[in-house]
Amino acid sequence: MTTNLHPILLFALRWTINTLALWAASYLFTGISFTSAGALWISGLLLGFVNAIIRPVLLILTLPLSVVTLGFFVLVINTSMLLLVAWLVPGFSIEGFWTGFFVAIFISVFGFFTNLFIGIGNVKVKKLS
Repeated sequence: MTTNLHPILLFALRWTINTLALWAASYLFTGISFTSAGALWISGLLLGFVNAIIRPVLLILTLPLSVVTLGFFVLVINTSMLLLVAWLVPGFSIEGFWTGFFVAIFISVFGFFTNLFIGIGNVKVKKLS
């Protein structure tokens, strides 16, 4: 990562991006809802932790299946992470797998473009002389 942000500020920025993605998804998709702003913020925080800790382990364990399905199984893992967060956080609900599937795709695309716009995670390659 080539950003000069303090790690705590970077953490807060990623948490805010996750929360904004969940908030936007709750307005775009009918099967996702939050009962309070607190549930939304806790869901954004927990989604970041789940994606940072549990998701990489699952990606490694299911690598052969991901290769066979040409990477499409990663979408199932993303959906599972989102459904896990919905199960853990009171006040956050997702109605079924397919709603979670499309919300997970939306959150991934939202995060990608937001990070691209802000400049987080841009990799710069420099030629060594």
